Amino acid sequence: MPSEYLVSELRSYEMLHKRCGPDTKAYKEATEKLSRDEYYASESNGECRYIVWLARDGLGNRLITLASVFLYAILTERIILVDNRKDVSDLLCEPFPGTSWLLPLDFPMLNYTYAYGYNKEYPRCYGTMLENHAINSTSIPPHLYLHNIHDSRDSDKLFFCQKDQSFIDKVPWLIIQTNAYFVPSLWLNPTFQTKLVKLFPQKETVFHHLARYLFHPTNEVWDMVTKYYDAHLSNADERLGIQIRVFGKPSGYFKHVMDQVVACTQREKLLPEFEEESKVNISKPPKLKVVLVASLYPEYSVNLTNMFLARPSSTGEIIEVYQPSAERVQQTDKKSHDQKALAEMYLLSLTDNIVTSGWSTFGYVSYSLGGLKPWLLYQPVNFTTPNPPCVRSKSMEPCYHTPPSHGCEADWGTNSGKILPFVRHCEDMMYGGLKLYDDF
Repeated sequence: MPSEYLVSELRSYEMLHKRCGPDTKAYKEATEKLSRDEYYASESNGECRYIVWLARDGLGNRLITLASVFLYAILTERIILVDNRKDVSDLLCEPFPGTSWLLPLDFPMLNYTYAYGYNKEYPRCYGTMLENHAINSTSIPPHLYLHNIHDSRDSDKLFFCQKDQSFIDKVPWLIIQTNAYFVPSLWLNPTFQTKLVKLFPQKETVFHHLARYLFHPTNEVWDMVTKYYDAHLSNADERLGIQIRVFGKPSGYFKHVMDQVVACTQREKLLPEFEEESKVNISKPPKLKVVLVASLYPEYSVNLTNMFLARPSSTGEIIEVYQPSAERVQQTDKKSHDQKALAEMYLLSLTDNIVTSGWSTFGYVSYSLGGLKPWLLYQPVNFTTPNPPCVRSKSMEPCYHTPPSHGCEADWGTNSGKILPFVRHCEDMMYGGLKLYDDF
């Protein structure tokens, strides 16, 4: 259950968004000041400050970053506005009552993204301004760009630090482009941490609660979920989700990945081993276990089906395998593809146990939505099945793949995974990622 404090803060945020969102007088005044594009420090910005989320990469990345930016908005009392030039409105309903979170298409800074694009070279990129010693507390820009993607520098990632926030907090408009779940780094700011502990007494529930509040699939997507669940999963005694993402090139079906999935699920007693038919002893009605496979490639579910058709399970369980789609190629921004992807995330979240590919944001969203602690498949090296094949995560939180390598100010040089006992390296990215844990 979400904490009472989180519920209270969400209600407060909804009122703020209604006062400051699109089509309000406050929004129009704020965008007029932004359009002037001049530095100012003395003008009053009112109570309305904004952070604009720019869509980037696949659906899993978009959902984890939307949750990250929304949490940052709550912590800093900003209004989140969502870039809708992709397909957000085809996937998700409006989350805030009586207002919209969609950034109007006439927003003055959107034209810039078409002409040049936001990147590290953008003159008001915060990390670049830091490195160029261009931060002046007496000259507050009308907007800043925050760059937190695969090529971001530590200077880009330190926007969460107290010292940096004292400047950034005065800027009325922030524009952020990110493909990372940067929530763990917010806990490294003592000011944020004080509030975060009250919001999330169980630290590993951040994405779970935010996602269930923020993401409401459209009727079209939810119809896909309910119809498939009713047809294939509803009558099962037990449901197992398996999500398989093959990284790198070439991608596709690989025997070493198939062997890894079988080794993991059987070693962890998620699927029964195979047995000679004469040795199977069934003393009571067999259980029906349904396996839901999510992958771009159909061969994984086909092979799993054939394995259990060819030989009975050692437990006598009936194993049925289903795969809702097999697109073979990721087609980000194609409406039907993204709708299927979102539907499968929700279907996976409705399973009892789940196995997902390490590093996969699709998997992170699926298990965290369901409040599940997953078995993470290690990334294979040299086309070889890893040994052990998987690890059980101690947290339902997503992993922050590209965190700062250190803490803030005096903590420079300190391993960012060793600053706080509950912010540690991820099981699937031991020496890079950061993740929130309750168990420490």
